[in-house]
Amino acid sequence: MLRSKEQAQGALVERLRQLVPPDALLTSPEDLACYAYDGTWYEYLPDVVVTPNTTEQVAAILKLANAERIPVVPRGAGSGLAGGSIPIEGGIVLSLARMNRILEIDTVNTVAVVQPGVLTAELQAAVERLGLFYPPDPASLRQSTLGGNVAMSAGGPRCLKYGTTKDYVLGLEVVLANGEVLRTGGKAIKNVTGYNLCQLFTGSEGTLGVITEITLRLLPLPRARRTLMAIFPRLEDASRLVTEVLGAGILPATMELMDSTAIHCVEEYLHMGLPLDVEAILVIEVDGDEAVVDREIDAVDGLCRQAGASEVRRATTAEEAELLWQARRAVSGAMGRMRPNKLGEDIAVPRSAIVPMVRRIREIATRYHLPIVTFGHIGDGNLHPNILFDKRDAEEVERVHQAAGAILAAAVELGGTLSGEHGIGLAKRDYLAIDLHPQAIDVMKRIKKALDPNGILNPGKIFP
Repeated sequence: MLRSKEQAQGALVERLRQLVPPDALLTSPEDLACYAYDGTWYEYLPDVVVTPNTTEQVAAILKLANAERIPVVPRGAGSGLAGGSIPIEGGIVLSLARMNRILEIDTVNTVAVVQPGVLTAELQAAVERLGLFYPPDPASLRQSTLGGNVAMSAGGPRCLKYGTTKDYVLGLEVVLANGEVLRTGGKAIKNVTGYNLCQLFTGSEGTLGVITEITLRLLPLPRARRTLMAIFPRLEDASRLVTEVLGAGILPATMELMDSTAIHCVEEYLHMGLPLDVEAILVIEVDGDEAVVDREIDAVDGLCRQAGASEVRRATTAEEAELLWQARRAVSGAMGRMRPNKLGEDIAVPRSAIVPMVRRIREIATRYHLPIVTFGHIGDGNLHPNILFDKRDAEEVERVHQAAGAILAAAVELGGTLSGEHGIGLAKRDYLAIDLHPQAIDVMKRIKKALDPNGILNPGKIFP
């Protein structure tokens, strides 16, 4: 006799009760609803949520799930922007948020060993108190967890100079689909012994294993930072500045773009006195030793003016720098005032294609009658076109899907890629084939099959 879904769910909960403490199991409708969504607009309810405290508990949960063919969706803080932690097939949401201890900050080897539930900003603050620096800075750093950052290989404004999360992962403890615990890498900076399994799991979006411990490389903390805002009447001039600055031997920590639509959004929101008759604003920051950053910010200021900036605003204090950054950081909140929902894309193109890409985005906005706000990390070509809409309007939602597909296709046509830092997840899985060669997708599927033969880990993500 076939069991009902409720009976199967009840049986699963009872078996899980034997593996974790009572407070680690969430089953009420209210609790399940909290784990049904992430930073996107998708919503799917899990059957149960488990919040383990130890690697051993994670291993036991996966062993059970694998034997019973139950989907498991690993989750950090749920701040992802690709639908990566959405339980589209129900099953178990495995929240790592309670595994949130900084296990060690090793100042001799300049590494940190952390559990996956540690907040990004928490680690940054802890190491900076010791004169060290963890550069990756996703916009969600005060909410996002390091486990989620590693699973998606998160980036942020400082990627131009410092790279993304993958550049800092030295070692991992990972629980495989069958419950086995794998340790790979460690504190050594150099390690070319065998395949680089750390990098295999970094960016794998929870489809190959569940990360339960991370060893991260740290850097010396920069002694000084200098920040400016450059206002450009022409987008082409702002884009050309990137090449001019890099060509002058200056590698800024950040070079952030706001297009004209983003500028209008922020000005209507904050009334900061931003000009509304220009095509681009760049926020640029350099860091390093005092004498070096003073020379570099002077040089960048001059290059901005030579490139066609109509105005350059320089911060002379940390407080003034925060004010300049306020405009860039306010973009997401400002968009919420325009429309109730947004689809945040995450394309990356060669720097030479930034201007054509922004022009294509504007044309797509006009074609589909949708407001699209573009901002992002112009220094490394990582743009974030955000399509604003109301998901209660089915016809508008259909146009959003069409516009998103057109943006992704344009990025690939211009030599770029589907994602620079958010991942593929659920949002972009159906576009994977326009970016990757069929053989590459086949190899990825074979790796997935080898590590997760029953397909329980984050099913429905990455692959069409």
